[in-house]
Amino acid sequence: MNENVTRSLSGLVYIFALVFATLFSRESFLLLFGLFMLQTVREFCNLILLPKIPATLVAGLLYFIFACFLPENKFTDFGLIAASLFVSVRLLFWLFKGQNIMIDAQGKWVNLIGYIILPFIFIVKISNLEESFQPRLIIAIFILIWTNDTFAYIVGKSIGKNKLFESISPKKTIEGFVGGVVFAIIASVIISKYYFQMPVYVWIITALIISFFGTIGDLVESKFKRIANVKDSGNIMPGHGGMLDRLDSIIFVAPFLFLFYKIIVYVS
Repeated sequence: MNENVTRSLSGLVYIFALVFATLFSRESFLLLFGLFMLQTVREFCNLILLPKIPATLVAGLLYFIFACFLPENKFTDFGLIAASLFVSVRLLFWLFKGQNIMIDAQGKWVNLIGYIILPFIFIVKISNLEESFQPRLIIAIFILIWTNDTFAYIVGKSIGKNKLFESISPKKTIEGFVGGVVFAIIASVIISKYYFQMPVYVWIITALIISFFGTIGDLVESKFKRIANVKDSGNIMPGHGGMLDRLDSIIFVAPFLFLFYKIIVYVS
């Protein structure tokens, strides 16, 4: 089968599964993203050479406790946000270090929890803002991620000349990044008017957070893959690579989005 056809079919199956499970019920949403998380954990463990079985058990336990079982609590949320943002800032410094050195054993576990597991918990928490399941909010966020990624690629391929971070991701360009931001903002305005009504400024800020931190998330994962000397994090999605390759943007974005939405809820 033609590689482009395989890639398209694989992508359509992924999008259909995500949209269907999210819109069908909260239980199907929790199940799908729990499975996404476990697969992402396995792929990340392969990249950083961490034992998969204990990592998967830890991930499943934390997901069940904080995403499925424990009721919303502002003190718990604050602790989870602080832990995840600590890891995000740590990874930012690591990303811009010139040396491609792997993180030590303790750091691997810190990254597994803060960079992979907690963001999936935040995705679930975002879907349950104000203690009611809001599947269309999750779909809208993914639409913005897909819009940013798609137009960053199209604009970068068409007119991109200035490299964004050549040592880590040679194909990314500044023009592509700007194109992704612009079209994500346009999509956010349309979403605000026709799909999920929140103040337009909230959606525009959401688009900016997604474009900026999503790009950083992509670069962070690219550096992990470069150090591991692999092209893709896995092969579960023909033509696309692994689950981490598909979700690298949202997992880095999720803690910042959750913090932003919590601030909006508290001040409104």
